[in-house]
Amino acid sequence: MKKVIFIAVLLTGAGWLIWKELQHREELRNRPVPTGLHPIVEEKQDDLVQRASEEGINIVITDGFRSFEEQDEIYAQGRTREGNIVSYAEGGESYHNYGLAIDFVLQTDDDVIWDLEYDGNGNGESDWMEVVEIAKDLGFTWGGDFRGFKDYPHFEMRFGLSIRELKRGERPDEGPVVY
Repeated sequence: MKKVIFIAVLLTGAGWLIWKELQHREELRNRPVPTGLHPIVEEKQDDLVQRASEEGINIVITDGFRSFEEQDEIYAQGRTREGNIVSYAEGGESYHNYGLAIDFVLQTDDDVIWDLEYDGNGNGESDWMEVVEIAKDLGFTWGGDFRGFKDYPHFEMRFGLSIRELKRGERPDEGPVVY
């Protein structure tokens, strides 16, 4: 009799756990996709612009949050639209689509440039790499460190989440960043 009660309790507990997991998955599936930069990413972006400026380097943030549709347009470039391939991520496959990534460019007095060697502040170091170091210090991952396609203007904060998890509906907390 004790075995029957034990098995009944065990099955009830297992059933409850399965029900809670299914409920959680449904909740994730119905969670909306962000429509802007994550608050911490936005704060760190502003810090990046400020700290670069303090080093005599002016940067422009060229991209932040992107909708899935905007991402698909960028992905089409060099494939079904004219131009060079600039992204290997379709809509939903980029950290930009979840408000967790930004792109930047250097700004000179009369232009914006994507020059990794440029030393506009005259300190003997590449301005681009100085910005990269500041961004890393703020907790960003740099696209130039990616194993495959090198995305030099790109910074992202993953908050420990993969694209797969983000697509499934998981989102980072809006609390302090943990490095």
